[in-house]
Amino acid sequence: MGSKKADRPMSSEYLREFEIALLNDLRALETMLHDHKIESDIQRIGAEQELFIVDHAFRPAPVALKLLKLLNDPHYRTELAKFNLEFNLDPIIFKDICFTELEKQIRSLFDRAQEAARELGYQIILVGILPTVHKADLTLENMTPNPRYRALDQALTRFRGKDYILFLRGTDELFVKHDSVMLEAGNTSFQVHFQVAQDQFARYYNIAQAVAGPVLAAAANSPLLFGKRLWHETRIAVFQQSVDTRLPFHALREITPRVSFGNKWVRESVLEIYQEDIARFKVLIGTKIEEDPFEILQRGGTPQLQALQLFNGTVYRWNRPCYGVTDGKPHLRIENRILPAGPTILDQVANAAFWFGLVNGLAEEYEDITAHFSFDEAKTNFINAARRGLQSQLTWIRSKAQPAQKLIRNRLLPLAREGLSAKGIDAGDIDRLMDVIKRRVTTGQTGAFWMLQNYTRLKNRYSIDESLAALTATISDLQQRGTPVAEWPRAQLQKGNNWAANFRYVDQIMTTDVYTVTEDDSIELVVSLMNWQGLRNIPVEDHQNRFVGLVDYQSLLHHLLGRLLNNHRGHSASPVPVRNIMKKNVPTVRPRTASYEALKLMREKGVNCLPVVQEGRLVGIVTIFDFMKISEKLIKEKLKS
Repeated sequence: MGSKKADRPMSSEYLREFEIALLNDLRALETMLHDHKIESDIQRIGAEQELFIVDHAFRPAPVALKLLKLLNDPHYRTELAKFNLEFNLDPIIFKDICFTELEKQIRSLFDRAQEAARELGYQIILVGILPTVHKADLTLENMTPNPRYRALDQALTRFRGKDYILFLRGTDELFVKHDSVMLEAGNTSFQVHFQVAQDQFARYYNIAQAVAGPVLAAAANSPLLFGKRLWHETRIAVFQQSVDTRLPFHALREITPRVSFGNKWVRESVLEIYQEDIARFKVLIGTKIEEDPFEILQRGGTPQLQALQLFNGTVYRWNRPCYGVTDGKPHLRIENRILPAGPTILDQVANAAFWFGLVNGLAEEYEDITAHFSFDEAKTNFINAARRGLQSQLTWIRSKAQPAQKLIRNRLLPLAREGLSAKGIDAGDIDRLMDVIKRRVTTGQTGAFWMLQNYTRLKNRYSIDESLAALTATISDLQQRGTPVAEWPRAQLQKGNNWAANFRYVDQIMTTDVYTVTEDDSIELVVSLMNWQGLRNIPVEDHQNRFVGLVDYQSLLHHLLGRLLNNHRGHSASPVPVRNIMKKNVPTVRPRTASYEALKLMREKGVNCLPVVQEGRLVGIVTIFDFMKISEKLIKEKLKS
């Protein structure tokens, strides 16, 4: 990835200094390309593994700094949130048993992190989006105390000038507002790197773009966020929206997001991508650049291109170009950012091998992929795959749209095998890893499909938080066994499940699908709603969805009795608005109010429900019946024991 060193957001003067250093680095890279200074006689692969740290209830545990101190190893690094961790693998030459070596490295570093986490009373898990993560976990309090992250958040927020909005629609719909870049911390990925020769960069980069859709379809592992069933790879949309600096325009102006697939093929060199990114995106963060790349080149050295690497680290193409230095030699890499973490280490390595195989297979078959496949087709495939995974329809070379499963099984798996074989990859590794993909594609069971099927089944029997915890616990268990996801059995609510953690806060037990009325609605509508839906309380909102009051069953009966008596005395009845009978000074709670505090408040105030309000707006309602459900579970558990 790009350099992570940064100390502050940009003042005007500081911005200009950094921009000059950035342009200087780009000119230096151009000189290096012209003089053929880039290493081109070797191909290496590498990877970055992102992790979630969870507690005994499988909720995010913000203990990364303690874990890093215990590990004391430069392979491990911080991520945006204190409940995330990353480790970087050492580069591996792309040949022979490189995938066995890749898998061995991942397992070794993963096991060391897991051992250290357990020593602290926690564990780590591989998954694109942690099912149990709550919006309340994604706060600045849980941001890693690194100047880079704080500067990045301040810069993005300054450019936006308003809150972050996340809107997604799948089986369910998610529409939330957030106040920081921390929404991005809900994602983890498995990023793989491929070193390529400078004169082959454009060719390989375009091929990487062309195969992104099918690879993502087979690898999808992020279908849930905040209990909502969304895209099969929801991480794609969340990442784009969580670091988006664009504001809506009245005019039809095209503005490229900082997280993107790109807009066109690369024609000649990596310079095109860097030039486009510098032209389109503002500098967000920087540091004092001491290095003079031309001075280093003149004395025969290799510059780090610090400004370019730092800037590149704030532009998040799904296939991102990277400049680096290994053993004193500069090189170019394609960083594949599309793959999610998990479901297992074996699944991840198979995903990587599938991608490397396809890239090399197409490179063997086509001199110029852009002459046979349009950029728009590649981009559409990518979005379709993110939304529907293996259930998507994908276009391919010389063929119309077809089911992803059919395309991968019949055309792309054989192509990937050929691409790996042509590079001298061990035949045993090819068979083993491609069989993992084949089994997954044949059964249709990606990590995303498994989660969606099991969550839908579980939530019909248990609460949302219980279902998500059971799902995550099963993922953790099966991940430790190493069984590929295509062979995973059903998830179950495990014995000894820490159910108390699933009912600790009001937002874990409240009802979010709430029927409401406005102040101007008629009492007759309230009566009808209560009758149709079996309700005893109906919240009242104004026309901006602000909570303003409550109509309860008792007040309604009192009103209807009075009206009945008036009718008996010969008084004519006229329609009565809700505002005439609603209660205005109603006790409320916030989503993160402790459940026992809410129950205590209900008892003190003598009410059977509490509207749950955040920033003046209704987000749910918790009733005495919700607590009765918890009591039932507690009684059953205690009596069984």
